[in-house]
Amino acid sequence: MILTLSAAWGLATAIGAALAYAVLALAARRLSESSTRMVLFVAWLLHALALADGLLGNPPRFGFAPALSMTVWLVLSVYAVESRLFPQLKARWALAGLGTAAVLLALVFPGSSYHLIASPWLPLHWALGIASYGLFAAAVVHGWLMNRSERSIRSATQPDTGVPLLTLERLTFRFVQAGFVLLTATLAVGWLFAETLYGPGLAWQWNHKTVFSVLAWLTFAGLLAGRARLGWRGLQAVRLLYLGSGLLLLGYAGSRFVLEVVLKRV
Repeated sequence: MILTLSAAWGLATAIGAALAYAVLALAARRLSESSTRMVLFVAWLLHALALADGLLGNPPRFGFAPALSMTVWLVLSVYAVESRLFPQLKARWALAGLGTAAVLLALVFPGSSYHLIASPWLPLHWALGIASYGLFAAAVVHGWLMNRSERSIRSATQPDTGVPLLTLERLTFRFVQAGFVLLTATLAVGWLFAETLYGPGLAWQWNHKTVFSVLAWLTFAGLLAGRARLGWRGLQAVRLLYLGSGLLLLGYAGSRFVLEVVLKRV
C-alpha cells in the first residue's frame, strides 16, 4: 500500500523522534551540554508533530498508546522547563529511553478512529484527563528521583540527582496537587455532563475506567490528606503515589489496551 502524504509525514516524525530519543538515551554522558539540549529539543519537537498528526488527522485517532505517548511528552516538557531552573537535575537518559518506547508503542498501536465526535467539548475533557496523567507521571518521576537521593544519603554516597532531597519532595507534591485538581475536574465534568460529551443515553457509567479512576482519586486524596494532617513523607508517601498512579493508568490506558489489543475492538 502506498502511504498518503499525511501517513508518511506521521511515520517520518515518529521514527525521527524515536531515533533522537535513542541517541540521547545511549550517548547522553558523552554529549556536551549544548548538544544534549539540541537533541532533546529535536526529539521533543518531532514527538509533538507525531502526536499532532494522530490527533488532527482525518479522521483523528486516539487510544491507550497515544495517551501514554502524550503523557511522556508532557513529562519531558516539564523536565525541559525544570532543567533550566535546576541545571543539576539529571534524568535525561532515563526519560529519553522512556520517550523512545512511548513513540514506538504509539506507532505500533495508533488507536481507534473517531469519525464523529458527539460534542466539541469532548476534546477538552480528554485534554484535562491527559494533563492530569502528565502531572502525575511527572510526580512519579520526581518520587523515583527522591527515593534514589534518599538511598544515596543513607549510604553516605553522592546523590545521583544533584538536587536537594527536600526540593525533590516539594516538587513531587506540587505535581500531585496540580494533578489532583485536574483529575477532580475531569471526573466532575464526566459525571455532570456525560450525555453532553458522549451523546444522548450515555450517562455516567460505573465501568472499569470509571472505577479505577475513582479509586485513583481516593488514593491521591488520602495521600494529600495524610501529608497535610499526619506528615506522611518519604517511602510511605511515594508508595501511595505509585499505587494511585497505577490505578489511574489502569483507568483509561489499561481499559483501552484490553479493548484494542486483547479483544480487538478498535
